[in-house]
Amino acid sequence: MPKNPAPQREAFSYYLDVDTRWDDNDTYGHLNNTVHYRLFDTAVNRYLLEHDLVDFRKGTQIYLVVETGCSYFSELAYPDLLSVGITVEHLGRSSVRYRTGLFKKGADQAAAAGYFVHVHVDRTSRKPIPIEGRSRALFEKLMIS
Repeated sequence: MPKNPAPQREAFSYYLDVDTRWDDNDTYGHLNNTVHYRLFDTAVNRYLLEHDLVDFRKGTQIYLVVETGCSYFSELAYPDLLSVGITVEHLGRSSVRYRTGLFKKGADQAAAAGYFVHVHVDRTSRKPIPIEGRSRALFEKLMIS
């Protein structure tokens, strides 16, 4: 089965610049695959924080990760400078599916790309609750037609 091509930079609507760290490299000399997921998680949660969509400490509503995936196109390694791109692929009643991309600083083609699914839940019951109003509007702004 042919692999999908690496997405281009314009396929994403929000970027977070990050530095790699020495301990991100694995024994093979490149970023360990788990680092890609941590960077996707960091970018998504930074967007939530920057737009006051979640309060991790005191909020009554939170977003839980229910599914992730990643495809790798080229190696990254410390001391690469990176940009993590996100966009919203699908906005459901209580879920958000983000498309994610990891770019070496200045590159137009992603070194890795994936997806990340959040479900909006009540902090105490962990039951899904609708994404409404301002939150829905901010997620819609991340969608690329």
